[in-house]
Amino acid sequence: MKIDLTVAAIPAFIGAMAAEYAWQRSHPVEPGTRAGDYQLADTVASLSMGLGSLAAPYVARRLLDPVTPGVGRHGRTLLAIGAAAAVLTTVGDVVRRRVRDGALPAPQTVPADVREVQEELATIRQAPATRADRTPLALRRVHGGLAVSAVASTALITSTTWAAMTSGKRLHARSPLDLGNGRWALAAAVLGWDFIYYWNHRLSHESRWLWAVHSVHHSSERYNLSTALRQPVAEGVTLTVPYGLLALAGVRPALIEQARGINLIYQFWIHTEAIQRLGWVEKVLNTPSHHRVHHGSNRDYLDRNHGSILILWDRLFGTFEEEDEPVVYGLTSNIDTFDPVRIATHEWRDIAADVAAADSWHDRWSFLLRPPGWAYSRRAAAGVA
Repeated sequence: MKIDLTVAAIPAFIGAMAAEYAWQRSHPVEPGTRAGDYQLADTVASLSMGLGSLAAPYVARRLLDPVTPGVGRHGRTLLAIGAAAAVLTTVGDVVRRRVRDGALPAPQTVPADVREVQEELATIRQAPATRADRTPLALRRVHGGLAVSAVASTALITSTTWAAMTSGKRLHARSPLDLGNGRWALAAAVLGWDFIYYWNHRLSHESRWLWAVHSVHHSSERYNLSTALRQPVAEGVTLTVPYGLLALAGVRPALIEQARGINLIYQFWIHTEAIQRLGWVEKVLNTPSHHRVHHGSNRDYLDRNHGSILILWDRLFGTFEEEDEPVVYGLTSNIDTFDPVRIATHEWRDIAADVAAADSWHDRWSFLLRPPGWAYSRRAAAGVA
């Protein structure tokens, strides 16, 4: 029976958190002045997300395999739903444009004075629906729901099909190479995983689709070892540079899985304020100091230090930043909740609202695929919180 290294490490995680808490108690500061201090509600939320992340792959497999084209029997049904929703959304785009431009009369489903109030409310609440859009609010909602269905089904089909096509087992079976099970093969797996992880982690900050998954890990305004366990639960519906590429290079799938565990376990200890600078080690390895920068919402710290074990990737590819000012943890716009469900879904809900309110395919896909900052700027300009 294969043992997940991250599961086997749980007792060590608990022991390390207890030691960190004991250190904080022996080095007291004014309440509220040290972000690393444990807060019960925040810690419970992080541990809940950690447990959820362990169960998520098994739940996702049962839910997603049946609708994965080429894998499950309902894959074609999902394709048909997505195509139909896309066609109806496009028809709705045409109708709304013609109504807005005056080519079609606005449907008189309610008295004029009531309709004017509805339009005013829609203008305030649902940017970019503008005063010039005279389409009834109910029809706009149906149109928005169709747009969300089309985008969501396309994203789901793409992500599940990509995951199935690029799995380690599938690609290893096609590879003429086999590095075996020796220590050099494990070293290649760990180094290769670390390199691919850098790019996936970087992309998770540069595409809103991926950020919707990864933002869970950044949602805490605290920074201690429990924060390391605040892991995403929706990785099954994302798009990444496949770790299965290592299998094409001859790394066996079992070693790829071990490399994943080693990578995650390494990242645990760097989520602390108890350890400061580590001298020459900082030049090569990711450290608590480097990772504190990564978790900062300070302007100069945004989207920096994406490495996992090695910080060399950030130095090589221009995303390195030294810790030179106090770190403000959390998101640029914090969600102020300890509810695990809201933590896991808040960005997805915002994406759905943006896609529903958009009036072109360009904007719909931009709200999903472009950097989070682009979407947040559009929302701010439209007065959407």
